[in-house]
Amino acid sequence: MARKYFGTDGIRGKVGEYPITADFLLKLGWAAGQVFSNEGHNFVLVGKDTRISGYMFESALEAGLTAAGVDIHLLGPMPTPGIAYLTRTLRASAGIVISASHNPYYDNGVKFFSVQGTKLPDDIEEKIEHYIDAPMTTVDSSKLGKARRLNDAAGRYIEFCKASIPTRLEFSSMKIVVDCAHGATYHIAPHVLRELGADVIVIGAEPNGLNINEGCGATKPDKLVASVLENDADFGIALDGDGDRLVMVDHKGEVVDGDELIYIIAKSRQDAGKMSGPVVGTLMTNLGMEYGLKSLGLELLRAKVGDRYVLEMLSAHNGILGGENSGHIICLDRTTTGDGIIAALQVMAEMHDSGRTLHELKSGMQKYPQVLVNVKTAKKMTPEADAIIQKAVKIVEDKLGDKGRVLLRASGTEPLIRVMVEGEDANVVENYAQQLAEEVKKAIGA
Repeated sequence: MARKYFGTDGIRGKVGEYPITADFLLKLGWAAGQVFSNEGHNFVLVGKDTRISGYMFESALEAGLTAAGVDIHLLGPMPTPGIAYLTRTLRASAGIVISASHNPYYDNGVKFFSVQGTKLPDDIEEKIEHYIDAPMTTVDSSKLGKARRLNDAAGRYIEFCKASIPTRLEFSSMKIVVDCAHGATYHIAPHVLRELGADVIVIGAEPNGLNINEGCGATKPDKLVASVLENDADFGIALDGDGDRLVMVDHKGEVVDGDELIYIIAKSRQDAGKMSGPVVGTLMTNLGMEYGLKSLGLELLRAKVGDRYVLEMLSAHNGILGGENSGHIICLDRTTTGDGIIAALQVMAEMHDSGRTLHELKSGMQKYPQVLVNVKTAKKMTPEADAIIQKAVKIVEDKLGDKGRVLLRASGTEPLIRVMVEGEDANVVENYAQQLAEEVKKAIGA
């Protein structure tokens, strides 16, 4: 069944433009409340990141849920993976996250976690959509839901993060810069790292509602690079606005992306005899990671882009590790969803035990040059269905052979066609990517 509102990662868009409006979020809260109460549940968690519209949407969801007779625990600013964790451990019927992840402050969105701390099953999302289009009613006043604040949410999650590595580990020898992207980890990540003994320099931890992800964080690590070099730090950690992405910076100021971090964790698990199943990446995962894993005797499977699909493939193949080059890293032997802080701790544990720097650990994998060009589009388009585009793709693929890849896909969260070319020669890859981007522009009439 084609879904009307839910995309690959919940519902997302520009604040004030349908469906990211206060009235729609009111109706969404009521619709979700109808589904959860019909299934015998009446207790939901609601958390958010630090963008200014979170207050408005928190109130709208609260009104809708309580009108449906559902009780709420309000978490305030919390990382997305923290909400997943609390949903599971508090046995809530669902967790609701108000966030647009790595997007600017003027975007927002809503996504849900199940009682298991995973994304909601498709059939539950379909039931919620059914009620969104139904007339809204209110339960009898005696049955209205109640809302209360969960004041120790941050402390619970901090302890969970620390417990993801052995208690014997402490990081007093490490000098770290952490960039919280002025987002939901601003009051979490520094405490986790300091309580584990590290010398921590904090940037991007002064949210004002408008500066989330602005020139900082996992999507824009330039400030982190500068701070690592300026402070002569051992490495840096960059999280995104809702804390489910991780990018790191080594002591030389080189950015270490999600593919390289997954490789480091995979090698660590393999060396310890604790690796299980294949590693799951996506269609965007670098060829260098595939070859690096192969040298370790590990298989790489590629899912569609989106941590939802990575998780589905991991579950289907009994895997424990997967993610995206953007920094979504899922360690299923530690938690149920992508978690930037927990992924960083796994890398730090390997640095501690191996005595090797981050720069040395990433050297086992050699990335291929990869160029990504985003082509804006005002209309929906499927590149695979356009014969002219596919002919141009085939020409490039034939020239690259087995030493490169081409991928064209429509973004699941933005009005874009993403053109990706990967190969051994950076200049050749750049030229091919621009050529294909021009073909896409012609096809959409840009």
